[in-house]
Amino acid sequence: MSYELERRVAIDAALMAAKLCERVRKSMPQAIAKNDKSPVTIADYGSQALICRAIAEAFPHDAIIAEEDATTLNDDNHLLAQATDSIRDFIPEATPERVINWIGLGSGVIADRYWTLDPIDGTKGFLRDDQYAVALALVENGQVQLGVLVCPAYPLADGGKGALFTAIRGRGASMTPIGGDMPQGLKVAAGENADHLRFVESVESGHGDQSRQAAIAQAVGITAPSLRMDSQAKYAAVASGEAVLYLRLPSPKTPDYREKIWDHAAGVLVVEEAGGKVTDMFGQPLDFSQGSKLVKNQGTIVSNGIIHQTVIDALAALS
Repeated sequence: MSYELERRVAIDAALMAAKLCERVRKSMPQAIAKNDKSPVTIADYGSQALICRAIAEAFPHDAIIAEEDATTLNDDNHLLAQATDSIRDFIPEATPERVINWIGLGSGVIADRYWTLDPIDGTKGFLRDDQYAVALALVENGQVQLGVLVCPAYPLADGGKGALFTAIRGRGASMTPIGGDMPQGLKVAAGENADHLRFVESVESGHGDQSRQAAIAQAVGITAPSLRMDSQAKYAAVASGEAVLYLRLPSPKTPDYREKIWDHAAGVLVVEEAGGKVTDMFGQPLDFSQGSKLVKNQGTIVSNGIIHQTVIDALAALS
């Protein structure tokens, strides 16, 4: 299967959503606290509504599992009106009722074929005018087949910023500057000598075990300080050779935490198709067939592949 239609629909929808996010970001959005105390903005809702609408129209039988639900909007007419206004710039026929319905399309369940979406991965980065990603992936029989990451703040070699990362299983990964039309093939950094290279980790200390992550990086020969980034832009950094390792080990405060599928699916395929490797902290592939959480996996190791086993061995030695 070529997945060309899926790729085209996913890219168009994600780019449209990123454009909405950037318009909202310029107006300095006020974050709304969710039940888990993490922030959400009007842009999260608008992005999810646009993408879910596009996927449902093109592939009406596909399930969608997305991060947001419309509960808060249902309870606040002012927020709902703001979300609807943000979408009308792109879909003039948007109404509050339709917006609620489009967001709700993301409340699907695991199926043989489904999409998983994080409408704004890295909302805190979004609010800081830093890194975030619109992350969309297609999963079939538990395996990611298509991954799309739009990273509007990702730095480019020419000094600009904003990149689209895409991958189709078995067909490689590419990066295209947002607004450009010349995809560049992605390849992870080669070689075992990581002295001049970096490892990436989350900005938020609660998203991992930063002291253990630093120890592991040093154990495999990475001497430079970590590059801390929000969102799946960290996956993009490994796929493009800007870093050789991304570690996300369980925080000591939440040792039993399990990752959400939408926080990893698209990035996993981009790295793998660029020649890298992704597993949990025990060397097992991430299992996207169980539900909205990676219940069979703990922690995440993302590497150029060459140093992967060395990282796992170092982690086992330090445990």
